[in-house]
Amino acid sequence: MIQHARRLLVSLGMVAATLLAITPPAAQAQIPYFRNLLASSQTRYAAIVVDAKSGEVLYDRHADAPRYPASITKVMTLYLTYEALASGKLHLDDRVTFSPHAAAQAPTKLGVRPGDSISVAEAIQGMAILSANDAAVAMAEKLGGSESRFAALMTLRAQELGMQNTHFANANGLPDSRNLSTARDIAIMSRAAMRDYPQYYHYFSQQAFTFRGRYIQNHNHLLAGVQGVDGLKTGFTNASGFNIAISGVRDGRRLIVVVLGGPTRVSRDQNAEDLLLTGFNVIKRRDMGEKLTIAQNLFEPEPSGPVVRPPSEQGDGDQDSLKIELTSAPPPRGKIRVESAGGRHAKRAEAWAVQVGEFRSHADAREQIALVKKKFGAHLDGAQGAAEKQGRRYKAVFTGLSETDAKDACHALKARRLACMVVRPS
Repeated sequence: MIQHARRLLVSLGMVAATLLAITPPAAQAQIPYFRNLLASSQTRYAAIVVDAKSGEVLYDRHADAPRYPASITKVMTLYLTYEALASGKLHLDDRVTFSPHAAAQAPTKLGVRPGDSISVAEAIQGMAILSANDAAVAMAEKLGGSESRFAALMTLRAQELGMQNTHFANANGLPDSRNLSTARDIAIMSRAAMRDYPQYYHYFSQQAFTFRGRYIQNHNHLLAGVQGVDGLKTGFTNASGFNIAISGVRDGRRLIVVVLGGPTRVSRDQNAEDLLLTGFNVIKRRDMGEKLTIAQNLFEPEPSGPVVRPPSEQGDGDQDSLKIELTSAPPPRGKIRVESAGGRHAKRAEAWAVQVGEFRSHADAREQIALVKKKFGAHLDGAQGAAEKQGRRYKAVFTGLSETDAKDACHALKARRLACMVVRPS
């Protein structure tokens, strides 16, 4: 465990004495600059893949661009909670009382009334699993005296960990233009949480818990859906898009993946999974003597496209149909086989197709087809939508187009920043 120069209580004393505002002067001076950069950014997407042991960055895109972390902010709130537990200043059965301010936080929350209390263990589960905004503020007030002082402590600790482009304005990640971070800094924070306090990492892995008779499932769907994934945290606000930080282990190697700023939860999960699996593939092939890096096929949809929001969740995100390939091999060419009443034809005049996404479930692919047909049906000239299964994925395609019509349709969809790819007949 890293020995910090200023432990929890010392830092709290400094905050109380010298940081009645929220941030140190150097970080405070950077905030308007980062906000201006963020406002001028044309896409909220950012991503990074990091080797958890060595810290080597295997892949990054816009990794230092300022972004709104949303509920991933709670990883730092949890980090300071773990710090207090490890030092003996806090215990899992201690009580956390909810002030009117904590109880008044917007959903998602546990719904504890003012004056009521829960255990530290329940507060941790609330933050890590439900992404409970009220639990985060209640814990901040217990450790820092007030949320603003605790946010100052969060920013100080972030600077100590090397998160140079991060400023925390609150404990839960609810919308605040001053609450800023980057994909790289979130990876640093995630790595620190599992490295410095591994005895508490299991809270990020827990798929569900029961609170006062209420069964609560984790917002991180990759915990159950992807082999080896065992944490960390999702995040969502309208301003941030869908965010996620995950970690996974295969063959004794652990990677951290951060994806920020996507338009849908489903596509964010796909991109995070693809980045993770490609990262493991790169490591495996490097061990066999190959020299590889992770490359990204720039295939982006409209950043502000259809957003599938979780019910009252404060957190999730990625980009539709983002493909991850190894630099040593060209991306595969999509193939569609067309059936007709008269039999099978490998090629014909109107056997071309356009692909508008790739998904993990048939239902998600059909949902995308319906959305595209509703908004862009005029460009598809009567083409039939279908969810084509390929391996573990379902491709959302519109078939039965001529080559010219397929290219024209994709040109129109891409002009609206929607993912589209022309697929040749097989």
